[in-house]
Amino acid sequence: MSWNILITARVVKEVGQPAIDLLRRAGCKVVIPPKLGALRAAELRAVLDKADGVLASADEYSRAVLTSPEAARLKIVSRWGVGYDSIDVAAATELGIVIAYTPGLLNETVADYTFALLLALVRRVHIVDTAVRQGVWKPVWGHDVAGKTLGVIGCGRIGQAVARRGSGFNLRVLGYDVAPDPRAEQCGLRFTSLDTLLAQSDFVTLNAALTPHNRGMIGEVQLRQMKPTAYLVNSARGALVDEAALIRALREGWIAGAALDTFLEEPLPMEHPFRQTPNLLLSPHQASFGYETGERVSVCAAQAIVDLLEGRRPQLVVNPEVFQAAALRVALQ
Repeated sequence: MSWNILITARVVKEVGQPAIDLLRRAGCKVVIPPKLGALRAAELRAVLDKADGVLASADEYSRAVLTSPEAARLKIVSRWGVGYDSIDVAAATELGIVIAYTPGLLNETVADYTFALLLALVRRVHIVDTAVRQGVWKPVWGHDVAGKTLGVIGCGRIGQAVARRGSGFNLRVLGYDVAPDPRAEQCGLRFTSLDTLLAQSDFVTLNAALTPHNRGMIGEVQLRQMKPTAYLVNSARGALVDEAALIRALREGWIAGAALDTFLEEPLPMEHPFRQTPNLLLSPHQASFGYETGERVSVCAAQAIVDLLEGRRPQLVVNPEVFQAAALRVALQ
């Protein structure tokens, strides 16, 4: 049996070759479109025809896309990464389409980058790099990190990895999660309310998965609760933050600064006011871009496709109930 596999994951050219080799050894025909993800609905439909599976970026798998003629052969969407808020999982399950993902593999590299953003922001590394390149040899004062308070919003695997790094910097670590796991306290954090975390933290990191309930959870009210000397780092999802409120907060000095790796619209439009907002470090959604981790994630996402092709259940599935659905589009052993 041979499947057509579309790869839209934007990292495929840099860290995707081991995954491509795995798919081809399993007899798959690999298709890489001219434009990689995240693809909008129309862009996705234009390249989805005859695909049996997709090694996917954060493409727009809406109900309309999944029920379209172009998706008639689609059996699996295997997500490069952990976020699946761009996928209508309920629709996929109804249609018998497996949604796989790669949790657990990105924890350390995303936590590394989150802390790198924090350190660069607080110690003004990005500012002095630009200045020195322009011929300005003038130190810029930043702030100490060690001994202060870190607030981690979203204390799952990545949040816990961030907390461990905070403990290593001798930070007092506060955590907030809608479903706190007591085991997270082994990472050195102490759970508290969101209000307390915002009021007491010198640094706040967002590490929560996006849900319908937490969209815009950091808005004007929350930003005004933070210290005027506090810094915000978002390496999770852009929609967790009210962008207009954050722009006001930075321009009017409600907080000291922010670092963002994710945005409501990506790529960030040239005319976006973030580009002219002070005390803001911008990054192109690359917290997971560590070579070694990238190759492991690529292979894991490809393995899910191969498993299903060969009649096995993939190990990491968002919608395991699909295997009980009469509409399942593949026969299992």
